[in-house]
Amino acid sequence: KIQMQKRAKELQVARRENQKAGRSAGFGGGFGSGSFTQRDNPVIDSVPMDTPKPSYTAATSKPSSSRNALRLGSKKKDVDTFVGQLESEGEKVGGTKSSLSSAVAKQTTPVKDQEGVHIAIEEKISLTAGRDGGLQNMEVHGLVKVKVNDETYGKIKVNVQNNDKKGIQLQTHPNVDKKLFNASSCIALKNQEKSFPLNTDVGVLKWRFQTQDEDMMPLQINCWPNDTGSGCDVNIEYELKQTDLELHDVTILIPLPSGVGAPVVGDCDGEYNFDSRKSVLQWNLAVIDANNESGSMEFSIAGHPDDFFPVNVNFISKNSYCDLQITEVQNCSDDSPVKFSSEVVFYVDRYEIV
Repeated sequence: KIQMQKRAKELQVARRENQKAGRSAGFGGGFGSGSFTQRDNPVIDSVPMDTPKPSYTAATSKPSSSRNALRLGSKKKDVDTFVGQLESEGEKVGGTKSSLSSAVAKQTTPVKDQEGVHIAIEEKISLTAGRDGGLQNMEVHGLVKVKVNDETYGKIKVNVQNNDKKGIQLQTHPNVDKKLFNASSCIALKNQEKSFPLNTDVGVLKWRFQTQDEDMMPLQINCWPNDTGSGCDVNIEYELKQTDLELHDVTILIPLPSGVGAPVVGDCDGEYNFDSRKSVLQWNLAVIDANNESGSMEFSIAGHPDDFFPVNVNFISKNSYCDLQITEVQNCSDDSPVKFSSEVVFYVDRYEIV
């Protein structure tokens, strides 16, 4: 027994030396098995396996887990901080809306350019239309937000001019004096002893408009794929239906069949870009307004008519779809005027022709 233990220690030393010399574990095993008879192998194998294992477990298990826990906690904190920083800068992390949020953020008024009172009107549109014509559904959601940047202007009232002729449904916040708004289109807190919170965007008025009337669409898109037998000739055109709107950074995204190469573009109003990775033809128009209310593009590519749908549209506008305007901000105490800044952002949540 003493000789076997001594031999086992010699084997351990030999294995360590072999490993240091760059030899594999398999070579060490072969060396050990070749030095003893088959009957002795189980005894020898049991000695090194039983003796080092407890010392290895006791020495490394607890410190290893504690180090990993500290490292993971630190990493998570760093990630949370980074995500929070992105979100505070207007980026929406995770999802297809990040680029949209960035586009909207570019249109909003920076804090340094805001007055003591800042009023924001935000509207977003969700629309689905059929490829053969007809509006399946359209919804516009709007919100008026009041932000007080100077504590001396906490007790104010905001006068709204409602030029809407579409029949939108307005709803005031529970803390806003509803009777006063219905009587004079004036937004003020129900309890005039209270002040608006400082440096906080407060939603005070919201509205919703829903329709299936095709004439109410801001921008109508017609896509006409013509099957030629060897491919498709596609004509696509836009028409501004609400000529009081001015749409900026308009992109019309037409899906293309993959693996057939780039489209051959003929006539095109504006600019276009072919994204081969996404198999999408992007039609870009800087501005669509009353002076540029229609346009078209033609292209040819291999494929079938169903390959070019759904068509998706994006745009930003500084005009309110429902035509609400902020005319004046006053002190509640003496009706004296308060200097204010304002902005309007009308953007796309979903706009597709299916």
